[in-house]
Amino acid sequence: MTDGLAGLIARWALPAASRIPPDVQAKMQTHLADSVAIAHAASVRRVGRDITAVAARSGGNGPARVLGSTSVRLGPTGAAFANAALVHALDLDDIHDAARLHPTAVTLPAALAAADLVGADQAGVARAAAVGNELMCRLGTAVAPDGTGPASGWFLTQLLGYVGAAVTAGLLLGLDEAAVVSSIGLATMQAAGAKQAGFGTGSTARAIYPAFAAEGGVRSALLAEGGFVGPARGLDGEAGMFPLYLGGRLDASQARRLVDSERRWDFLDTQLKRWPSCRLSHPYIAATLRARPLVPADRVSRIVVEANRAAARLCRPLESRTRPVTLADAKYSVPFMVAFTLVHGEPTLAGLTDASLTDAAVLHVASLVEVVETGTDSPGEPGAHIAFTGDGHQEIVTATGTPPMSPAEARRKLAACLAGSSSDDLPFVPG
Repeated sequence: MTDGLAGLIARWALPAASRIPPDVQAKMQTHLADSVAIAHAASVRRVGRDITAVAARSGGNGPARVLGSTSVRLGPTGAAFANAALVHALDLDDIHDAARLHPTAVTLPAALAAADLVGADQAGVARAAAVGNELMCRLGTAVAPDGTGPASGWFLTQLLGYVGAAVTAGLLLGLDEAAVVSSIGLATMQAAGAKQAGFGTGSTARAIYPAFAAEGGVRSALLAEGGFVGPARGLDGEAGMFPLYLGGRLDASQARRLVDSERRWDFLDTQLKRWPSCRLSHPYIAATLRARPLVPADRVSRIVVEANRAAARLCRPLESRTRPVTLADAKYSVPFMVAFTLVHGEPTLAGLTDASLTDAAVLHVASLVEVVETGTDSPGEPGAHIAFTGDGHQEIVTATGTPPMSPAEARRKLAACLAGSSSDDLPFVPG
């Protein structure tokens, strides 16, 4: 029996795959279908074509499918990278707000890559991805990023995703406890995810950060399957991931809770994303939609946005955020998304495009945005106000959380993502 957090995780994860609660199973199917549909929507856009082309050039031929392509088959690590990038490329993949991570973008690609190696069916993929998602959500919730601590400087999807992907792939490869521990240790040897691409502007690489984790996790599981022994205390040892990257070890009570097989699954709090932009912009989009009938875009003269520490990073520097030069920057800009929404209504895949970057009406409204930082933060969505002034009238709306998508809304999103695609051979997507 292996000591340390990795051993606890392995002893929880191996049996967990055979006793997934029915509500988790049902939700997992919805999230898998959502992720596959998003990947297909990305695959027909320039960003998706670029991802697939680079992965094909660097990943080598193999047995693993690439979503959205009928001709490209890659080695498992290359396919995991490509599929994770495709799922995340449109900023529309699922998210756990408290943990601040996108679980399925990492675990589904890892599961598909491993499944294509061993011939596992969709049910096996769903079980392994469910365990991987739950592990990532539990790890992220335990870290509890507050906007100021060490966790706030990492893309937790990527950093914790290495572990989630390693366990996901390991389950499908049939690894035993010792090998799962090794795969976790090997994953920590690769783990990274510095968040400067999110804090700064100009980078187009935000689309791909989950891909590094999916690729590395699959590689870790394959190395463990091949007999390589990773460090058993890679998570919580003296130079483990938690002490080095996240400010310390989990205490005993946190570790026990992390692997409690009786607790409600954290994955149940994961939500499908409604709009193709950074999650921190969503409360402001929702608030702007409420204000839009009262202060139309052609009459507004001033907009004052309150932003907590996390959201403020999506507002600075204001000049760059109000005139983004890349679509990725636009989606990570609260001022721009407020302006776009006031002018055009709900952001959609069809409406929020590269052409939006030169939309004169949107840029004018964005130039009217002022930002006031509140100095507070929370692990979930921000609660702040937006004051819209126009024609001598001021309307103040609260930027609260967005409600979960209803089943009907989820089906409409699926149809929009798959528009123009054949769903006959898509995994997890009903024909």
